[in-house]
Amino acid sequence: MTGHRVLIVDDEPQILRFLKPSLVAAGYEVVAAATGGEALKAAATRAPDVIVLDLGLPDMDGKDVIRELRTWCKTPILVLSARDREAEKIAALDLGADDYINKPFGIGELTARLRTALRHAAQASGEQSRFQSGALEIDVLAHSVTWAGVPLKLTPKEFDLLAVLVRNAGRVVTHRQILTAVWGPAHTEDLQYLRVFIGQLRQKLRTTSGAPEFILTEPGIGYRLAAE
Repeated sequence: MTGHRVLIVDDEPQILRFLKPSLVAAGYEVVAAATGGEALKAAATRAPDVIVLDLGLPDMDGKDVIRELRTWCKTPILVLSARDREAEKIAALDLGADDYINKPFGIGELTARLRTALRHAAQASGEQSRFQSGALEIDVLAHSVTWAGVPLKLTPKEFDLLAVLVRNAGRVVTHRQILTAVWGPAHTEDLQYLRVFIGQLRQKLRTTSGAPEFILTEPGIGYRLAAE
């Protein structure tokens, strides 16, 4: 299991019927959207790790979706389209797409491109993906959290929240930054929602009475994962 969430944006039902089971079998969680509007909403609310985008959408051009996403989102975008003109590829890439795959395509090529895009995104971020403090070990890329070697069960949102803190271990992450990264820009004011999830996460990480507090509160600002 990769633990990564893929947003597929395509209005062709046959493409979705082919892609979804193939990607699920490869270990990805799949979210689907059939229009540009649905894609923008899903990108804001579902926090995908990578987006696979068709350019020919019924309500707007896929390039406009890329343009809008790049005003607030750094998620890797792989364009998947039957448009094979070089000008279309250049335009999509110039707007911020990370890769371009022509239809028809093979699932092996697509999954290889997905792995590459995710790897490049992790490297380009300059942020760490592993955290260890005493018996606690977190590996964001492997999607694992263990205490003394025993896996801890987290919900997907709890893990997404923890991943944001791990990538910024030792640094303060503001409420707005966390809410945008985990729930999308539509939820930047939902502080109580964030506090509830932080409380749940702290309870699960506090596995023994003598365990230290890993998630520190910066009053009025946000949270910080304590780094050794």
